[in-house]
Amino acid sequence: MTKTQETIGFIGTGLMGHGMAKNIVEKGYPLTVIAHRNRKPIDDLVSRGATEATSYEDLASRSSIIFLCLTGAPEAAEAVAKLTPGLKAGSVIVDCSTGEPTMTVKLAQDMDAIGVAYADAPLSRTPKEAWEGTLDCMVGADEELFARIEPVIDTWAGKIVRVGGLGDGHRMKLLNNFVSLGYAALYSEALALSRKVGIPVEQFDKVIRGGRMDCGFYQTFMGYALEGNREAHKFTLANAYKDLRYVETMANAATVATPLASTAKNVFAMAMATGGDGPEDYVPHLADFVARANGLD
Repeated sequence: MTKTQETIGFIGTGLMGHGMAKNIVEKGYPLTVIAHRNRKPIDDLVSRGATEATSYEDLASRSSIIFLCLTGAPEAAEAVAKLTPGLKAGSVIVDCSTGEPTMTVKLAQDMDAIGVAYADAPLSRTPKEAWEGTLDCMVGADEELFARIEPVIDTWAGKIVRVGGLGDGHRMKLLNNFVSLGYAALYSEALALSRKVGIPVEQFDKVIRGGRMDCGFYQTFMGYALEGNREAHKFTLANAYKDLRYVETMANAATVATPLASTAKNVFAMAMATGGDGPEDYVPHLADFVARANGLD
């Protein structure tokens, strides 16, 4: 079945975006994509039926709904600027990046002035779920706009929650990432302390796994700490550090003291400053940096 009511543009076919775009085109929506640094995902998507745009303006002119799946707020703003000359009144931009809420509101105001709607719909979970079409998505949009974009989001998401109005998706995403990245900092320190007092990682895991402290994030984190799978959770330390800085910015604007969020941010800053800033340095690897800071190999 071909879904012709909307034509979809997609910018950002990286670790998460490739799987999301794959699900959009395979589930019947006309899809236009554009290359950035890596041609492999683009070639794969074209082989599945997508069209490759020659420019951002070209992609905008072909699309009624455009998804952005980028690193953060500056990259989203840059993409929107490039799209603007080709955007049609009545079209929609859906920002799936982990954005900075004040920037989201500003971009939405700019788009509203030219008749383009804007929604924030950031993600949770991993590239594995992106490929399987079972991501979690938290949406900031009014009810009418949500009703329009939800069927497309449903192609790649297993759980969709409309959190509230514009910007609330990005606000909730920062809260979500504060919790998950706080877990990462907590697990890393607990594992270092466990080793220092003579309890091996394997024994630590036997107590936590299957108990009240177990969760999906713990299991992917321990996929590296216990099993050595470097790709157990492919979310970079650099992106984690960026997200925790965004949490601090949001808290500062709300005049909220965040001693725990700031501490978690500083743990990631330490990892970044001591060699963890590469494209294949992922969140579970934080345990190594905390261990080395405590004299462990």
